[in-house]
Amino acid sequence: MVDFEIIVGSMLGASEYVAEALQETLSKHQLASNVHLTPDLPDISHSAIWIICTSTHGAGDLPDNIQRFAKQIETTDVSDVSFIVIGLGDSSYDTFCSGAAKMEQVLKNSGARMDAPALNIDVLHHPIPENTAVEWLETWISSRG
Repeated sequence: MVDFEIIVGSMLGASEYVAEALQETLSKHQLASNVHLTPDLPDISHSAIWIICTSTHGAGDLPDNIQRFAKQIETTDVSDVSFIVIGLGDSSYDTFCSGAAKMEQVLKNSGARMDAPALNIDVLHHPIPENTAVEWLETWISSRG
């Protein structure tokens, strides 16, 4: 059984590095996870907690590899899903973490429950975003007992 589904939205690879670090952290806690670099809704367990890890592309858009997944969710009842969001962005842009915000809204609109406030990582202040994400995940896991 899978405890977590890590769903990645990435154009340049930073979200993939974060996803791999999250998977290692979960494994350290004996929690099973899958990483989805080209997410497809039928392949993703609804009984697992979803970790959406995405950057923003262009003028506040979702990365190409996660756009289809977002459209699938728009037309699906995912009220049985719990999720958390980790956004990567650069605060020098006015679209800072817009991709993560869009995924959060799409999931909420389709009935999914958010388990914690989104973590938005500013790569200007955290040039190795996986360290920030792992620290946050460790705290989140500890808070769940």
